[in-house]
Amino acid sequence: MGQADTATLAGGCFWCLEAVYLEMEGVTKVESGYMGGDITNPTYEQVCGGRTGHAEVVQITFDPSVATYRELLEVFFTIHDPTTLNRQGNDVGTQYRSAIFYHSDEQRRVAEEVMKAIAVEEIWDDPFVTQLEPAGQFYVAEGYHQDYYRRNSMQPYCLFVVRPKMQKFKSKFASKMRKAGSKA
Repeated sequence: MGQADTATLAGGCFWCLEAVYLEMEGVTKVESGYMGGDITNPTYEQVCGGRTGHAEVVQITFDPSVATYRELLEVFFTIHDPTTLNRQGNDVGTQYRSAIFYHSDEQRRVAEEVMKAIAVEEIWDDPFVTQLEPAGQFYVAEGYHQDYYRRNSMQPYCLFVVRPKMQKFKSKFASKMRKAGSKA
């Protein structure tokens, strides 16, 4: 493996993003957590209450020689709706906002390029509301949120919300799928 890099993305419920990125070749680790708020060590209940300013995020560790930051963002803009303010499906509140928390000027530049390119492609009918913010303190979510889809794939939320995002990823990015037997 080459030098590892980190990406932090918010696209609604972190269970959805985590499930997809755990299946992407080049991704070595995905942690669900919280970023962008104004209290230290928030709990899930606090974040879900919408009082902390945090977004549900995934922090992705990846090998950029296998999966580029640009590719991570292309997947991101495919598996969530970047045009709905503070909402993904039935999940409503600032904690479910669409955001890219960049870790470097280069990541910010790439994110801006990807957002412009996707806007030109007119994949989405409405304009983006995705926020582009410098990464702040990342707080790892409680243990029961980690690897949620793999452990709860038959739970109704996973069947009706997470699974379609997984299918979209597999359909559009088959070449980026993790090889059989290879795990993050």
